[in-house]
Amino acid sequence: MTYTLKIFDSDDASPEQHRQAETRFRQALDESLGDAELVLPIRQAYRRIVATYGESPDPDSLTDAERAVFDQWQAAELAAVTAAFGPNRYMGDAMYEIGE
Repeated sequence: MTYTLKIFDSDDASPEQHRQAETRFRQALDESLGDAELVLPIRQAYRRIVATYGESPDPDSLTDAERAVFDQWQAAELAAVTAAFGPNRYMGDAMYEIGE
């Protein structure tokens, strides 16, 4: 299962800079999760957890499996955002879209 990725950044970035940022984001995300085939299933599981428990769930309310998915996605997302936008970019400022 492959996924699409679109990076949104300032208008002053060139198309080549956007492409490079997308490549860095994708590589970091894939490596953090172990394989590109795992991105969509783990992201979907993460989104279900957030829909059920909120953005900052109490770790004690999660099962061990939910906690593992939650932590794994957050770490992978942080690695991808850092790779694409740099270490001084805040997660809330990261503009990207992952799709099927």
